[in-house]
Amino acid sequence: MSSRKRFILPVLLVLVSLICVRLGVWQAHRLSQRRAANRTALAARQAAEIDLSAAGADRANLANRRVRATGHYDRSHEVILRSATLDESPGVLVVTPLVLPGGNAVLVERGFVPAPDAVSADLAGLDEPGQLTVTGIALPIDSHGRGGVPLTRDGRTTWARLDPGALRARIPYPIFGVYILQAPDSALPSFPRRLTLPALDDGPHLSYALQWFGFAITALTVAGILAFRSTEPSSDHPVPR
Repeated sequence: MSSRKRFILPVLLVLVSLICVRLGVWQAHRLSQRRAANRTALAARQAAEIDLSAAGADRANLANRRVRATGHYDRSHEVILRSATLDESPGVLVVTPLVLPGGNAVLVERGFVPAPDAVSADLAGLDEPGQLTVTGIALPIDSHGRGGVPLTRDGRTTWARLDPGALRARIPYPIFGVYILQAPDSALPSFPRRLTLPALDDGPHLSYALQWFGFAITALTVAGILAFRSTEPSSDHPVPR
C-alpha cells in the first residue's frame, strides 16, 4: 500500500466515525423526545373521561384522552385502511363515522377484519345499528398526513392511512380532529376485532443509537490500526545490505 493510501484511509475512517457518532446522538435525542411524548400521553390517558356528546364538552387537547360518544354509525361513509396486520394475519381496519346528536361526527376505528390480500375484506355483517355509546382513546389524525393513492378494487376504495384532505372530501359533515380507537369489550360483536392501545415504549431508538456508537468505535479502531501500521518501515523499498 502506498504512503498516500496509508494516510487517506485512516482519515476517511475518522470521518465515518464522526458521522456515526452524530447519528447516534440524533437517535439518543429522538429517544428523549419519545420518552417525553410518552409521559404526556400517559398523563392524558389517566385523566378523567370526556363525553364528546355532552353540550359544552371540552374538545381541545383531546389526544390520548379517554372519551365516550353517543350516536349512530354512518357506514355509507366508512373508511377502510388497507395493509393492516393482527397476530401476523393480513387484513384491513374499519373506520366508521359516529354521527352525534349535534350533527357533527367523530371517526371510530372499530377494529380489524381479516383479508388474504390485506385489501379485499368481507365487510358484510358488520352493521351495529341504532344509538350506540362508544368508549375508547382519542388519537390524533395527522394533519400533515397523506393517505397515499387510493386503491379501488371490486368497487371499494381503501386508503393507506387517514388522510385529512380525503376525509373532508368524502364525509359530508364536520368531524373531530381525533378519532376514537374503540376499547375492546366482550359485549361487542366478534368482528371487527377491537384493537388494544399501542404500547408507550422506547421504540427502536436506543438500539439504533448503540449500533451507531458501535460503528463509530469500530471505525476508530480500524483507523488506529492503519495509522500504527503506517509508521512501520515500508516493504516497498529494499533494505540495503
